[in-house]
Amino acid sequence: MKTGLDHLPASKQRELEHVVRVLFEEFEAAQARRSSKWNKQARILKLVLYGSYARGGWVDDPVGGYKSDYDILIVVNDDNLVDLEYWSAADDRLMRDMSITGMLSAPVNFIVHSLTDVNRQLEKGRPFFIDIIRDGILLYEAEGFCFSQPRDLPPAEARIEAQGHFDKWFDSASGFLEQAKFAKENGRANIAAFEFHQATEQFYHCTLLTLSLYSPKSHRLNFLRSHAEEIAPELVEAWPRDDKFSRRCFDLLRQAYVNARYSPHYKVTDEELNWLGERVAVLQELVKTVCERRLAGD
Repeated sequence: MKTGLDHLPASKQRELEHVVRVLFEEFEAAQARRSSKWNKQARILKLVLYGSYARGGWVDDPVGGYKSDYDILIVVNDDNLVDLEYWSAADDRLMRDMSITGMLSAPVNFIVHSLTDVNRQLEKGRPFFIDIIRDGILLYEAEGFCFSQPRDLPPAEARIEAQGHFDKWFDSASGFLEQAKFAKENGRANIAAFEFHQATEQFYHCTLLTLSLYSPKSHRLNFLRSHAEEIAPELVEAWPRDDKFSRRCFDLLRQAYVNARYSPHYKVTDEELNWLGERVAVLQELVKTVCERRLAGD
């Protein structure tokens, strides 16, 4: 794997050094709070930068509001460590460093997998992990822990699996979209917002699974949107980012998974719901187009 960051500006290199430092500091803090045997032996084995900052061609558009994320694969030595609760403090700190302290110029998204799982995915020929191994850049590596040789997944086999993912997830997402419209028409605004969230989440899972045979186990729309737009840039069109109203509506959608169901303070207006319904319908058509194109072999 590659190890150099010379293609990045010095400021970006310093930011990634900060990201690595935060991940290790918060990992060690989480480890200190637990006493189980597996936790005492917990280790970070590799940190891999992948996506547009690894390949080059990242985007930072202050006018349009779109910017690429730093995407990091964290490889650990135990499957117990992949629970995102273990990493919640690191995630919170990195979000603050981007939105409040200004120490980061771009959001940080990370996924956590054990070395055993990554090697299993490589041996199955999963394109997502193969691309990381091919294009990613090592930010940290412990000695003596190697990735497996990737398997060449036959195109016909990959297409069958991708078709199964598309059939399942696109139908489910479309069902949530219809339920959201019904709830909105019947004055159940919070339920509509939650179901618009579910539709959006599942359209992103549909895209990721159809195009790469992998999707992170997450409900976080910012995270899923970033990953889906990375491999299908056409999806950027679904969510305008250049005005406050659009950004506020997406933030309401992002919050809806929890707050629309449980918070008495969550409020969404008819205007905001109408906008969300229109944009999720746009996302639906974009997802259908990019997935069907991939399934057709284009």
